[in-house]
Amino acid sequence: MTYAPQVEAGPPGPPASISKAERSLAPDIARGGMLLFIALANVPIHLWGMGLDQYNHNTGQSTADHVALFIEQLVVADRSRPMFAILYGFGIAVMASRMFARGLDAKGVRKVLRRRSWWLIAFGFVHATLLFFGDILAPYGATGLIALFFVHLSDKALKRWIWGSGAYFVLIGLPILAFTFTENSAPPAFVGLPAYVQQLLTGSLASITVILVGVLLAMFLPLVAAGMMLQRSGWIDHPEDHLPQLKKVFVTGMVVNVLSALPVALIALGAWEPSKPLWVAATALTLLGGAYAGLGYICGFALLAHRLRDFGRRGVPGALAAVGERSLTSYLLQSIIMAPLLAAWGLGLGEGMGYLAAFGVAFGTWLVTVFITVGLDKAGKRGPFEVVLRRLTYGPKRS
Repeated sequence: MTYAPQVEAGPPGPPASISKAERSLAPDIARGGMLLFIALANVPIHLWGMGLDQYNHNTGQSTADHVALFIEQLVVADRSRPMFAILYGFGIAVMASRMFARGLDAKGVRKVLRRRSWWLIAFGFVHATLLFFGDILAPYGATGLIALFFVHLSDKALKRWIWGSGAYFVLIGLPILAFTFTENSAPPAFVGLPAYVQQLLTGSLASITVILVGVLLAMFLPLVAAGMMLQRSGWIDHPEDHLPQLKKVFVTGMVVNVLSALPVALIALGAWEPSKPLWVAATALTLLGGAYAGLGYICGFALLAHRLRDFGRRGVPGALAAVGERSLTSYLLQSIIMAPLLAAWGLGLGEGMGYLAAFGVAFGTWLVTVFITVGLDKAGKRGPFEVVLRRLTYGPKRS
C-alpha cells in the first residue's frame, strides 16, 4: 500500500511557494533554534594556531574555556546534525505531500526531489570548498537521493526502513564513526601552499569524503526517514493535538541528552581522562544519544510554539521563525561571517582564541542572521539562497 497524503488537491504540477499564512510555526521555530546549535557546534572548527591534546581539544585553554566547552559538549555537540537531518526529512515530506496533492505521480515527485538533492550537493560542495570544510548540505543532499524513494511508501514500509537503516548504522556505521572521531581531527595539511589554497583543497576533499562516508554508513538516512514520518504524524504541524506525546519525547530526550553526553563533557572539562577504548565508547554513546536528543529538542520547540501560539510570528517566536523560514540562507550566512573573520586565510582572529570567546562569536553571528532575516521578513522577502534553490529545482516559472 502506498502513502496517500490527505491534502486538498490543487492544480497539476509543482506547488506554488508556501505563503506565510500557510506555514506552520513550530517547524520554523525549530529550525531557527537549530541554527544556533549549528553555529555553536561549528565555530571551534574555525579556530587555529593551537595544539591538540590527546582528546582532540585545543590546548592552552583557561578554566572558563573548559567550562564553556563542557556545557557545549553536554547539550549542543552532536545534536545539531540529528536535528538538521530530521527537519530535512520533514521538509522532503512536506514538499512531496504538496506535489502529490497537485496531481504529480510518484515518479514526477521523485524527479523534482532528485533535482533539488543534486543542487543541494552542489551548494554544499561549493560551500565546503570556498568557506567551510565542515559543510553538511552536501551529505544531506546525497541522503536525499536515497530518501526520495520513500515518499510514496506506506507508514508501515517507512517504519521498516527507519528501523532497518537505524540498525545498520548502529551495528556498522556507529563504531566506525566513533573510532574516526577519536583519531586526530586536524584536516590534512598542504605545506607550502597559501592559506586559502589550502582551504580550497581541504574543503573540496572533505566534501567528497563526507558525502561518500555519509551514504555508505547511513549516517543520516534513519533520521531523515524519521523526519518524514514525523511530518505524517502531524506532531510538529499540529502540536496542540499531540501534547502528551511531545512532552514525553521532550522529557525523555533531555534525560538521554545529558546522560549520553556526560562522559565526553567530563573529558572536555578535564575531569576524566579515559583510555582510548573508553573514549571511543563514550563518543559512540554521545553520537547515539544525540540522535534521540535531537528529536527531543524538536519536540521541545514544538511545545514552545504551542505555548507561544498567541504571539504568532511576532516577538521572539517571530524572530526564530524568520530565521527558520530562511534556514538555508541563515546557515550559509554563518560561514560567510565566521570563516573570513576567524580563519587563517581571512582576518585570522581565530588564532589562539579560547572556546568561551569562540562561542560568543558564534552566538553573535547567529544574532546577526536573526536581524537580517527579520528584516527580510518585514520586507516580505524570502531568503536569497531559498529563492535560488527553488528556481533551480522548479525552473524560473515556479520561482
